[in-house]
Amino acid sequence: MGPLSGRPGLRASGEISVTTRPSWEKALTELSRRHTDVSYVELSGVRFVDVAGVAALAVTAINLPGGRVVVEQPPPQLPRVLEMFWPSLRRIEVAPR
Repeated sequence: MGPLSGRPGLRASGEISVTTRPSWEKALTELSRRHTDVSYVELSGVRFVDVAGVAALAVTAINLPGGRVVVEQPPPQLPRVLEMFWPSLRRIEVAPR
């Protein structure tokens, strides 16, 4: 996990699962603290994200005071899980691989 350069957001790589969830949730908390209108989550280096990791992202977006989160290049299961459990969540925009 780390910040993006030149725009508000974070970059993750590897896997987002039970072993990495604490750092994922910490990064999302920091993202929400710095959020203004649009925040970016760049996931091109992420191979897998579990349902709880997607849930943490969805809850973060739901609790933002406004604006949206743009998720760039997520692994294929992320948009499927969002559609399955949060089909009307408009605060997350997914830019596919």
